[in-house]
Amino acid sequence: MRMGMKSRLCGMAPWGKHFLLAALILIFVILSGSQRADALPAFARKYGLRCSACHESWPMLNYFGQKFKDNGYQLMNDKDAPIWQNPGYWPVTFRIIPIWHRISTGKVAVDAYSGGTVTGGQTIRRITSSGFDLSGLDFHTGGTLEKNFSFYVLPSSDATASFHFETVMARLDNLFGSPWLNLKLGKFELDNLLSEKRILTLTGNGGIYQLYHFTPVGDGNIFGQMGDNQLGAEVMGHSYNDRTRYSAAVLSSTDGNVGLPYGNAYTGFFTFSQAFDVGKLGVDRLGAYAMVGEAPTYYLTQGGTPLAGSGLANKSFHREGFVGQFYFGQHFDLQVVTQHGWDNAWFGQGYGDLIGGTVTGNNLPGTTLPAGSQAPTWNGVLVEPHYVYSPQLTFIGRYETIRMSRQATPGTASDLGNISTYTLGFRYNPFMTSRAGFAWHNEYNWLHQDGTGPIIGLNTSNINTSELLTGFDFDF
Repeated sequence: MRMGMKSRLCGMAPWGKHFLLAALILIFVILSGSQRADALPAFARKYGLRCSACHESWPMLNYFGQKFKDNGYQLMNDKDAPIWQNPGYWPVTFRIIPIWHRISTGKVAVDAYSGGTVTGGQTIRRITSSGFDLSGLDFHTGGTLEKNFSFYVLPSSDATASFHFETVMARLDNLFGSPWLNLKLGKFELDNLLSEKRILTLTGNGGIYQLYHFTPVGDGNIFGQMGDNQLGAEVMGHSYNDRTRYSAAVLSSTDGNVGLPYGNAYTGFFTFSQAFDVGKLGVDRLGAYAMVGEAPTYYLTQGGTPLAGSGLANKSFHREGFVGQFYFGQHFDLQVVTQHGWDNAWFGQGYGDLIGGTVTGNNLPGTTLPAGSQAPTWNGVLVEPHYVYSPQLTFIGRYETIRMSRQATPGTASDLGNISTYTLGFRYNPFMTSRAGFAWHNEYNWLHQDGTGPIIGLNTSNINTSELLTGFDFDF
């Protein structure tokens, strides 16, 4: 093997050798640049904790950070109430990310040309674009209003500065003096052990968990997306050492949209997990979750326009699965999530969400299901390893696959909508103080989906999309 490597290097062009040498030097500088790293600014200014106290790698929490969050952003000492803090303390963090990225999307239908004139036909092309860009702006503020009274507010914008409320919640902590009873009300992230809001990746397809958002092709159910913040109330509790955790939430079936746009329907989200000490390897955790709900399938109209809140004919859906967090010493860990999903046949035929704010044929009362319609089902798994060289340098990987086990319409290709995606990257934090944080982020994502591209002539309709990204992720 060494001889083979040497022969390849000898045959390499001079610019290739220089590039390899520069890369090796860069890796050496990164690995040797271990400096002090403190916590995220919003809470570091309050408690003076180091980054490694709460974060495996910012912004992903470690065991202690999860316990701090479960306690309502409290250390359970006499400094939790804000009255004891410096009057100049303001629990706020801004986060935004300037990036360069290259996106390549295959199987895009484009107009056909002949002699500078559109012929009326279409052909399939790969579209590739690259350039500099911005993420949206997150404005985090959270902490305690008084001891055992917690809050979190997150106004968030897209890259054009169009704002919405991503999170607005208040929480009563340690009711009756017990950590087993905490009550949350507002718009909040579901109690997913593998948090999408603290995800370490940033690309368009790799910056979310596909498993948390999957819907079959043609399905009208947007209400079962575990990755979206939801409106509702949650009861959660945990043992004093946070080894045992549970949560139960009741949510409006609106996918987090305000103003009751759909109707009278609710969803429940339930979790349970248990952590185990595995000696020198660390603390592993096993858990299970279930999302069970109903949502409307059609709407009353006025002059052809759907009436807000008039959703009727609620149908059911559910997602359930297992979660594992496995640690192999101080540097390597593996996160695993499985899912089984089921939607009522009405959702499978496109009933449910309003498309573009107008009622379509699939949203009108009195319609009937096509003959043979059946409930779509699928299974998926997510595997995400991390190698944390230090709190400053983390290597990231992820593999997700989702496979349909039953399509809504008999005769549909069994693999229609199947997804496979891979993500690789690393984050390097040259510093992180109690006032600011900075990460140099690098990532590559590749996604494949079966049957969702245009079908023209004899071309297949599978889509492959890739994205390469580098950027400066900073907060202050």
